[in-house]
Amino acid sequence: MSTTVEQQPDATTAGRREGTRGSLEARNLVKDFRLRSGLKTSTLHAVKDVSFTLEAGRTIALVGESGSGKSTIARMLAKLETPTSGGVYIDGAASGSRGRALERYRSDVQMVFQDPFASLNPFHSIAHHLERPIRLHDRGLGRAEVAARVEALLERVQLSPASRYLERRPHELSGGQRQRVAIARALAPGARFIIADEPVSMLDVSIRLGVLNLLAELQREAQLGVLYITHDLATARHFSDEILVMYRGDIVERGPADEVILNPQHEYTMRLLEAAADPDRHGALRDEVRGAE
Repeated sequence: MSTTVEQQPDATTAGRREGTRGSLEARNLVKDFRLRSGLKTSTLHAVKDVSFTLEAGRTIALVGESGSGKSTIARMLAKLETPTSGGVYIDGAASGSRGRALERYRSDVQMVFQDPFASLNPFHSIAHHLERPIRLHDRGLGRAEVAARVEALLERVQLSPASRYLERRPHELSGGQRQRVAIARALAPGARFIIADEPVSMLDVSIRLGVLNLLAELQREAQLGVLYITHDLATARHFSDEILVMYRGDIVERGPADEVILNPQHEYTMRLLEAAADPDRHGALRDEVRGAE
């Protein structure tokens, strides 16, 4: 294999099984947490029998207020929480929970967390953050090949020239740059599905659009499946194909993005729209995004 960046496989598809698209499915997911207060115990029903299918090449927005269960679903899909019942399926087969099966699953399904500073180790360079998942999921690569792939990933998330960022530490980057590194790290093992948990809520308003635009571009070009978790109805509408509205652990409404926002059927969805500052003030957002590409 050549060691030049230009001749490496696309960084977003490196390690992907040839010709696969597939799906990621949550099937009847339930998550209960046992709570203890003194001698008393109770059960928090965080997620209640939730099912949906994310197809490669599409974006689903999971919308709801804090505490609705959105992030718990994300953590179950990322194998960071174990469901109380139900299961996660990839390409129609039950996902692995240990050993090589779990390793393969995690090469396909990666998560981008809300806080780009907390999700990166402050003691390691940006190069280290990207080299490690590449080596873990593709152990046959030599040093030069890994280095070339790291540079390609940085260029892919629009951190250019890559050489400027390789030896920096996370605290030397802006919030938007750190989140781009987090996205690059998610792409490093060749992920087909990205779970983005409030990926721009902790960023300055002025740079949110650029990060969302990057995710949308990657989704289209690499045919990624993206689960976009947010409380922002405007971006949910304009950056997703389908919207799922979550309330107290249940999905109470689902449908095409425009239909859910313009013709809501559930009372909770209506309340979310009423509470939003002005979802329609972003009516031209889709055009702005396309213009920025």
